[in-house]
Amino acid sequence: MEPLSRTLRDETPQRAPPDDFAEDVLIEMANLDEQDTNIPGTLFIFTALGAHGPRVKWYPDRAGRTLPCLIVSIGPDPTVREDFLASAASRAAAPRVIAWVRLNHAGLIDFWNHGASWNRREVAAFLDALKPLPR
Repeated sequence: MEPLSRTLRDETPQRAPPDDFAEDVLIEMANLDEQDTNIPGTLFIFTALGAHGPRVKWYPDRAGRTLPCLIVSIGPDPTVREDFLASAASRAAAPRVIAWVRLNHAGLIDFWNHGASWNRREVAAFLDALKPLPR
């Protein structure tokens, strides 16, 4: 008979964030760092991608296609959708990411819905208009 700890470990599925780039789609995206948001880490913002609703991803360091992240919905009342980090860092960042999305939700929704067709100047104007959290 196998030890219980090994049985439970073997039955626990490994969770990984979705690979939003698995399909070839046209998107616009930006990685925002603490200088842009006043949130440590990187916020990955992007246009409509896959079958998921509007969302942003937060990474404790640099963004990465398959790296664990915290996913927060975009809207006037954003919520944590998934936490692939499940760490003290993500629990500490979640309220700040939610507050930042709430502060910028109208622009983020516009970007989500229309940003893939924007030209460089429109994307730059959108990025420049995003507000960082107060310190």
